Order: sequence, then structure tokens, then C-alpha cells
Amino acid sequence: MLRIEETKSRTYEERMTDAVAAIPLICEEWTNHNASDPGITILENLILFQALQGSRITEINDATKRALLKMAGFTPGKGKCARMLLSAEGAGRMHIHANQRFSLGELVFETRKPVEVGGCHLKAVYSFYGGKYHDSSTLTDRAINIPVRIFGDSPQVGDGIYFICDSLPEEGEETSFYIRIDQREGRNALFDRADNIFAALKWEFYTTEGFKELKVKDFTGALLSSGEIKLRFPEGEREIYNGLDTKGYCIRATLTKAEYDVKPRLISVDAFLFEVWQKDTMALSLSFQRTERVHVKSPIADEGYILCFGREARSESYRRYELAVTKNQNGRYCLYEKGENGTFTLTFDKRIYGFEPAKVKEAVRVVLYTEEVMRQYHVGRVLGYDDQEIELPFSHIVPESFSLIAKRTDDNGEEYFDFVRPGKRSEGALTYHLMEGDGRMVIEDAGDFIGAELYIGSLAVTEGPKGNVRAGNHFVAEGLGRTFYNPGPGRGGAFREKLEDVRTRFRQDVYTPYTCVTENDYEVVTAQTPGLCIKKVHAVMDELQNIVHISVMPGTDEEFPHLSEEYRGAIAKTLSERRLITTRFMIMPPIYVGVSVRATVYVKRHFTDCREQIESRLREILNYRESDKNFGEPLTFEEVFSGVEELPCVEYVYELFIRPDNLKYAVLRESNIYPAENCLLYPGQIDIEIITYSSRGV
Repeated sequence: MLRIEETKSRTYEERMTDAVAAIPLICEEWTNHNASDPGITILENLILFQALQGSRITEINDATKRALLKMAGFTPGKGKCARMLLSAEGAGRMHIHANQRFSLGELVFETRKPVEVGGCHLKAVYSFYGGKYHDSSTLTDRAINIPVRIFGDSPQVGDGIYFICDSLPEEGEETSFYIRIDQREGRNALFDRADNIFAALKWEFYTTEGFKELKVKDFTGALLSSGEIKLRFPEGEREIYNGLDTKGYCIRATLTKAEYDVKPRLISVDAFLFEVWQKDTMALSLSFQRTERVHVKSPIADEGYILCFGREARSESYRRYELAVTKNQNGRYCLYEKGENGTFTLTFDKRIYGFEPAKVKEAVRVVLYTEEVMRQYHVGRVLGYDDQEIELPFSHIVPESFSLIAKRTDDNGEEYFDFVRPGKRSEGALTYHLMEGDGRMVIEDAGDFIGAELYIGSLAVTEGPKGNVRAGNHFVAEGLGRTFYNPGPGRGGAFREKLEDVRTRFRQDVYTPYTCVTENDYEVVTAQTPGLCIKKVHAVMDELQNIVHISVMPGTDEEFPHLSEEYRGAIAKTLSERRLITTRFMIMPPIYVGVSVRATVYVKRHFTDCREQIESRLREILNYRESDKNFGEPLTFEEVFSGVEELPCVEYVYELFIRPDNLKYAVLRESNIYPAENCLLYPGQIDIEIITYSSRGV
């Protein structure tokens, strides 16, 4: 077999010496081995080629690595813009255009579509539980961060929250609430953020016909974790709700399932929010159906770099229209009238100029540039060879925002233009893909565009993870003269994943248990069950019966957490997908057994809190629920004895007895306690006799 290391490490000179030495064995007539001999020249070229192959035989290029990782199911994560919700609280009703910019230092966020804001405000919040209403309006005050147990200590089906507002969105409109929760650490993330395991809420709004259901996407797990609640309003005439002390339009959320592992504790509620995305649009392409008069508003328009294109027949390419400020010209012109605050109007009139766009789909295209883009908007020429690569003047491009303008010339020498997006595939099309992170594009198929000049048609760039800003900032709305507040953090911002990051993720995945084989696999998979708080888990294999016993302690707010049916169901579902087909498992609830202690301890003089220190140390040792001790782990006499004796206040332990309170689940043997496999110990009755010790006697 070929030994790779030898093939790779041998030098050209070594290979050439061996080849010349072998000539007499192969051809006795070949006696001229001088460098001038043509045969030696041919041999030198062949040996050089072999040496080059040897140096590359173990090298794998990036394209091959990407293909291999893709076969294993790993592809680079796409770059994403961070998304965030903004509050217009305190503002009057206003219309915000698409691509409105909101600045936080050098970071820019933008709206994707026009939105009406500031028309609805939250006046009060009430909760209903225990048969009566409770005023929870402190949740609307950002200065107060006191958690409110919104459904009390024992949530029940029928309990609810009432949001009283001064107005409600119109039919078909969508808005968002952001609810901040005093949430428990250690809860596993859900695969689908809209899943609710423990509870369910029915959302309604009040109309002249009573309460009517809303379409809602709840990303809080029914108020278990901080997040967004997105509401869409159906038809229905709004009506003032008079059932509470504060009058107003009402939205309510009522529990239809209430099996919470942790009781919801709300910190704040921000209502009627709108979404923005972290991106900076530097070239904007707008299309219009109307062909007589086009009105444009954009902050980019103030920089004055504008191109206009019109389509003069169905399915044809665009023609360039120059901007004119008078009506005494003839040709492809449109009348340009500049307004204020980034507005302008373009008017097309065939009677005056002799040309105008046809009444077809996307008849007019207007492209706006910043000065930075306009100076370098020409990116290259289509040469026609396979996988032509073109460097772009910008990196970290938002893929869905990018397009090119391809300029070609017809048989009459007139220029015509096409707008081409990445990934477009059809007969004769220019097909290319964008390497947005590096700022490059690769032309896969030139189609009918060989020789075309390429220009940037639309472009936005992102700061990736920098857009995941913390909550509580004030963003300046450019051109609006006011600020907006973000109650929640920005999320989702990321650059396109690099090859090395994909390889690292692949290596981590190799060592992550997916199929449960060993006890450790069962423990890891159980602890990672989506949506659950798992504080302790311990698996024991019964090889005789081929069954795995899995003991689980949830991380709930109960003193002695029990294993609910919701926990059992979620864990069983996860394990059923991962276990070996011939192996069974049994999910076992935690059993808690107290340990009683009786001791006589001699303590040193001048210590006034000896009893408190000793009892605190004993409770720390005996409390398996809070310590690193796991199910079934023995408690040794020596551990308790030395734990007390090493205290600074203790001279020595004279007498010590430990005993489990329930011998059914914990056995006392040789002064040590051995709990059952699903048993956790906790401090029981502690009886300490304190004797003060001195060198002259007691």
C-alpha cells in the first residue's frame, strides 16, 4: 500500500536519485544520464509532478471540507440581522415609513415595513385569582422592579390577566407585548419557542358581542420566561370594558391549563411594540406600479444619488430615465421635484418627453444610493467563465437586501438594464451566489449576460452579533425628533458561520450523546430535555432485566419538588427517541428521607455562636437537595464527624449519632447511611449538646 507519510515527506532530490539509479534495471541501453539528455528532462518533469502530488496528498481544500461537512448534516449558519422591539410609549399616533432608521451610537436599526405607532397605550393591569381581582398596575411602571405573582400561589384554570388600554389596533393589524419574568435559571430552551408544556392561555379582546378570541403567538411558555407575545386582531367592534375600577378597552389572557412547575412572577409589561432590525441600508431599490407620478420618501434621498428605470413593455428589461428639472427636453426623462425630509416626486409624461414606462408590473424602479456606495457601485464585468469570482466593496451584507443591476447593449447600441438577485435560476438568467460575510460573489452561470457590466442595485450591511444589545436603551429616530425605548434585548444577530466554526460544532456534536447507551448518556439526555428545569438526575442500569432506572428531581420552587406528569411525559418522549430499541427505561420520582443527628460537642471558649455554626454545617452536609450529592449517594459517619470537627469553634466531637428517619428507603449500616437509588437525604431533627472546653477542664 502507499504510505502517505513517506510519499509526502520525500524531497525532489531523493526521488530523482532513486529514479536515475533505477534506469539500468529498466533499460540497459540508456547510458546517458546527463542533464542535457531529453530523457532526463522528461524524467525530471515527471518526478517534479510526483513531488507536488506528494506534498498535497493529505491536504483538503475548503470546498471539499464544506462538502464533507454537508454530507454529515453540517452547513454554515446564515448571517442574520438582530431583531428588537421598540416602544412608542408617551408618543402620539404617528406613521413610520419602511427603512426608518433608529440609532444607538454607531448601531443602526431599521423598520422593514410601514407601521402606525403611538395610537394605543396600556393604562392598567389586573390579575384574577382566588375568586377576586387584584390590581397589578405596577407592572406598567419601569421604575418598579418588584416581581408580581400574577396567578397567586396556586394557579388554577380560569385565572387570568386583564390589560386595560386607551385604544386597540384596527382589524388585521399586528402588535407585540414584551413581558419580563423573574425566571428560574437552568430551564432548558425549547426547540419551538411557541410550545407551552405546563400551561396554556386563551387570549381575547372585548367587543360589543363580548370577549372574542385573538390570534396569538406566545414566546414566553405561558409566562414562564421573558419574551414576546404577538397578537393579531380579527374583526369585531371594540367596546369599553366596565368590569374593573379602571375603564377602557380590554385584552385578557385566561388559563385553560395550569400545571406550572414554577409559579409565574412578572416584573414588567410593555405593550403595543413594533419591530426593527439591525441593518444599515446603503442602496435602496423601490418598485412602483403607477407610471404617471411616483412619490418617494427615504432618508437616503437627501444625499441626492438617484437612478430611475422604466419598463416600456411587458417582460422586457428596463431603460434608464434621466432626471429633469424642466419640461423643455426630449428623450427618456422624468420630471424631478424635490421635497422636504427625504421626499421627492418623479413625473412621467410621454407628450412632453416622448417616452414613458408602460402600465405593467413593476413598471418603475427607483434606486437610491449613499455617497459611499455611489463612489464604488460598479463591481465588475461578466466574463463568462465558470465560477467567476468578483470582489464586492462591502462585507457582512444582508443577503435578502442585495441585488445587482446588469447593463447590456442591444443591436442598436442602446443600453438596457436588468435587476438580478442571488440564486435566480431560469433559462438565460445570470445565476450567482453571494458570500456575504467575505463580501464576494461567485457567478455560477453567465447565461445571456456575457459582457454585461454589473452595478450595485440594492445593499444593506449588518453588524451581526453587535445588534444583540441589552434591554433598556433609548434609540434616536432619525428625522422624527424623538427617542424610542427597547424593553427587551436584541436577538438573533449573527455573521455567517465560518468553516472553522462549523468544524468546531461538528467536533462538539460527535461527543454529544444522541443515542442512549450508557447510564451517563441517559443522564445527559434527560438533563437536556427541552423546556424543563432538571436539578438532579441519576441513571442506574439493571442489566438482568435490561432496564434503566432514571431518578429525576425537578428544579421547581417547591421545598420538596415532585415529578409531575408533564415532566414524566416530556422526559419519556425525549428518551423514547434516543434509546436503543431493545432497552427499556423507568422514570422514578424523587424520595426524600430526613436524617436525624444527636451529638455532644466540646467547643472553645470565646465563641458565642457555636451552636449556630455546628447546626449550619450539619444542614449543609445532610442537604442533598442543594449540594452536589446525587441520588443514592452514601452518607458516611466520617464525613459528618470531620465536617463538624474542622469548624474553628470546635475543640472535638465527643459523641455523634446519625440515623435515617425512614428505614424503608435508607439503610443504616456500620454507622453509614445508604439511600435507595432514587432517594435524597435532607436534614431532620438535630439535637446538639454544647460543652465549653478549657485546658484546665470543662
